[in-house]
Amino acid sequence: MSRSTKGFVALATLVVAIAWLSPSPSVDIAAADANSVLKGPTIGPDVEAVEISLAFRPQPDAKRVGYFGFGESATEDMIAGWDIDVRPDGKGLPPGSGSVEDGEVIYEEQCAACHGFFGEGEGRWPKLAGGEGTLTEDRPEKTVGSYWPYASTLWDYVHRAMPFYEPQSLGDDEVYAVSAYVLYLNDIVADDFVLSHENLASIQMPNRDGFFVDPRPDVKNTACMQDCKDPASIKITWDSTELGVTPIDHFRAEDTEAAATAAQETDPNLGLTVYQQACSTCHKGGLAGAPVVGEAGAWSERLEQGMDVLVDHAINGYQGSAGYMPPKGGQIQLSNQEVRAAVDYMVKNSLEK
Repeated sequence: MSRSTKGFVALATLVVAIAWLSPSPSVDIAAADANSVLKGPTIGPDVEAVEISLAFRPQPDAKRVGYFGFGESATEDMIAGWDIDVRPDGKGLPPGSGSVEDGEVIYEEQCAACHGFFGEGEGRWPKLAGGEGTLTEDRPEKTVGSYWPYASTLWDYVHRAMPFYEPQSLGDDEVYAVSAYVLYLNDIVADDFVLSHENLASIQMPNRDGFFVDPRPDVKNTACMQDCKDPASIKITWDSTELGVTPIDHFRAEDTEAAATAAQETDPNLGLTVYQQACSTCHKGGLAGAPVVGEAGAWSERLEQGMDVLVDHAINGYQGSAGYMPPKGGQIQLSNQEVRAAVDYMVKNSLEK
């Protein structure tokens, strides 16, 4: 493209933009149809008269929302699908009820593998019960009973996000029952209690007075645009990843894989270690349809598709007829090599028994 042609293209673009934003009396953009053109003078000896079509201009569509035709009106069903929050006063709760007795059965089937049979927590999964009197300590235990101020938060969380691998799979009555059982584990209700939409808001949580409205006024900072620091002199000297609380391994895939490969070569128990830390929660008890380690039939059936496919499903996730396998079991900090080591361990200890 010649220099004069490039200059013409840039100028033509500017002309169209100006005409679009501020139409002059001689060019009625609003009235222009698909056949309208904008004609200009000759730019120079190498460029002939300019003729730019405005056919690309989007036309309003009365059937859709937005001038440019993007989006659509939310239906009542769409809104209802998102409008599932529950307030402390009970507003938003659906009709239903569930007893502590029924909740114990559901809890043991759906929750105990992660949270323990008595809410004590398994491995790195959170505790649900206990922690009374620890909030003033340096490392308090913030459980449902010791920290949460409203019972509605419990119902809303279970309904919205639990069980971990199948969120929103519980019916309303089941959510009431599980919530009742968790409240019982925290000694907030009796063993014969029945939780319902009518009495949930009346439950008094132990830490209901432990929260307050921040009395500090809103402050609007005025940005300083004088004597600014030279950007070239700004350097990061420290970050929170050194604390080990921010997962960054997925940003260092190659280094992580190399380290994991080396670790496996030097640590013959790597598969067992990863299994105990990240896989046993599901594969020890069959949570969410996971094949149990030691059940040869379940693993033989899956191995028919090949070991590489089995490992790929473990790394990238898989939705099967029996359940759902989240990518890396939800432990995204694991390397692919570590996941493979865990799968090798589970297969070996299932088919050789």
